[in-house]
Amino acid sequence: MFSIQNTWITAYQSKILPMPASVRVVSQHTEGTYQKKLVVDISNVPTPTAKQIQDAYVGAVAADVIRPEINAQGQSVKTIWGLPLAVDTLVLYYNKTMLDAAGIAEPPKNWEDFQKAVKSLSKISPENKILQSGVALGTSKNVLRSADILALLMMQNGTIMAGENNYPTFNLMPQEVKLPTTPAAQALQFYTDFANSTKEVYSWNAEMPESLDAFVRGQTAFFFGYAYHLPFIRARAPKLNFNIVSVPQVNSQAPVNFASYWVETVSKKTAHPNESWDFILFSSKAENVVKYLEKVKKPTALRALIAGQKEDPDLQAFASEILTAKSWYLGKDTAKADAYFTGMIDDVFKPEALNDAGIYQKAVNNAAVKVGQTM
Repeated sequence: MFSIQNTWITAYQSKILPMPASVRVVSQHTEGTYQKKLVVDISNVPTPTAKQIQDAYVGAVAADVIRPEINAQGQSVKTIWGLPLAVDTLVLYYNKTMLDAAGIAEPPKNWEDFQKAVKSLSKISPENKILQSGVALGTSKNVLRSADILALLMMQNGTIMAGENNYPTFNLMPQEVKLPTTPAAQALQFYTDFANSTKEVYSWNAEMPESLDAFVRGQTAFFFGYAYHLPFIRARAPKLNFNIVSVPQVNSQAPVNFASYWVETVSKKTAHPNESWDFILFSSKAENVVKYLEKVKKPTALRALIAGQKEDPDLQAFASEILTAKSWYLGKDTAKADAYFTGMIDDVFKPEALNDAGIYQKAVNNAAVKVGQTM
């Protein structure tokens, strides 16, 4: 058994033993009243079908773990390549003390209000030095998971990230959209404006510390992160007055969120395929995984547990996002794809791009070509 990121499944597919139609389960029981004897039972237990996985798990999981496979008869069949114990989503952490001081009663729910809040929270000196940051956003290397945040903005803005063949199309204009620039180029400009000193929302730059460090030190009011960041924040800043909410949306009637999580799967080289898959299936059942989720404070992957997590203050924001969360990359090299996404951000700040109004589309086009080479 081993764990892989949800976006790594394609890269590891040749090394994975997919879930079989059934697993052979060996159990023991004792028979007899006076002369007791141990009896070994062997049974073949059916595993969940692709339809059952789709019904039990949130949409992001079904889209990631169910992939076609060519069987011995040359037919394409829906195959399950692993199962997660949890699904993390990108959320907005905010410093309550800083928002209160700025007169902001509630965290923003849309990006327009988010921009207004950032302008109110940011303090910039006459020399353009950032004295207080409204948000850690706009650059690549010192913003944790900047590639995920940029992809989220693109998807919320209507970008079609990939076509039916999974090849990237995020640089293209969707057929139903009639705009002068593509949704992806707009998203890239929106993102980088927060690190552009000529913009009203300027609140971050490459000289600032890493985004999580800045948040725990009280240097920035907003931080985009995942559930796995929560214990780090509490450990490093136990007195920090903060809260967690869902990320702002472009369209509240059609919310889009971003999923990132680990998938448990089985190696093709295993000597114990039945035991391995039986353990994954046992661990991922609602009645068993709920104890793990409560202990580690992770968002659920199972639809049946979402309502309960909405009552947990630590998990409420994640649980409210989970049904509309998705990822997109199905290529063979996630690390390179991430690097090409952050490269888009860096392209905008190159000296030769300063007076180039078309830099956003050029950067997006360049990244799409490079990401396509990893498919």
